[in-house]
Amino acid sequence: MREVFYAGSVPPKVGGLLEEAMSAYTDTARAEALLQQARHEAPEALPVYFSLYKFYFYKGRLADAEEAARSALKTAARQGGFPESYASLTPETADWTLHDSPQHFYLFSLKALAFIRLRQGDARGCEEILGKLRELDSADTVGGSVIGSLAAGL
Repeated sequence: MREVFYAGSVPPKVGGLLEEAMSAYTDTARAEALLQQARHEAPEALPVYFSLYKFYFYKGRLADAEEAARSALKTAARQGGFPESYASLTPETADWTLHDSPQHFYLFSLKALAFIRLRQGDARGCEEILGKLRELDSADTVGGSVIGSLAAGL
């Protein structure tokens, strides 16, 4: 049996680690250790990367959140069979409309990276990422426009 999390399923052991990390959120060191153990156990599991970058972001550890988001992009690109560098991607590179796919997770993680860049005070870097996201996800399925609205308000 596989447990389902955002961005897919994970083996039961990894699901248990992710759930335990969520329960231990206030104990930062313990939660981080559990998340890193999950990453070690399932380095290709996209839900682990999602959990990592969200955890680091909410802990205010933006450099760690960025590293986790970039690792998520790299893993999703490898799984989807397309280049990891968003600058080289076009709407024709992959079918970006497929939900529950590495491509969709890539778009979602790209949105997360834009938000991280915004919180780091890099409005230009945020806008560059959002521009690519608008190009790849013209239907705004991952909600990049929300980050765009936040950026416009700053």
